Amino acid sequence: MATYTRPESIDSSAVGWYDETTNVIRMNTALGISEVMENVTLDTTTTGTINFDVNSQGIIYLTTNQTANRTINFRADSLNTLNSIMASGESTSVVVMATQGATAYYLNTYQVDGSAVTPKWSGGSAPDAGNASSVDIYNFSIVKTDSATFDVFALQSQFA
Repeated sequence: MATYTRPESIDSSAVGWYDETTNVIRMNTALGISEVMENVTLDTTTTGTINFDVNSQGIIYLTTNQTANRTINFRADSLNTLNSIMASGESTSVVVMATQGATAYYLNTYQVDGSAVTPKWSGGSAPDAGNASSVDIYNFSIVKTDSATFDVFALQSQFA
């Protein structure tokens, strides 16, 4: 294990800053982290649009058997857009875990800040169904490429 010497002082403007408006810590240097604990929202809804608020969670776990295909909308929170908190060239990664019963459903409509996006799927094809009697896990990497322009990379995995 490497040994590090703590500096006498740190120029905080050179290292990073906290943006109170977006509730984001921005770093201008490499960051070493030994452990990350993410907030998981336990959600019992089974239909309708899922608003994924990236400011308050990294994972949504839909713990009840789904009863319909769902829309997912990625946003900062109910008051702020993802566009307003991300700079071009930044990304965020999030997870949706969807519990399935004997009849499976899937995420079939994708949005960022309420606008439709078409994810690029691992393997080249979007899923056209969920997986019965399992938990489907969707991983999304969202990259802001320009103002209100996002590329979304997605993967669906089955856990049973």
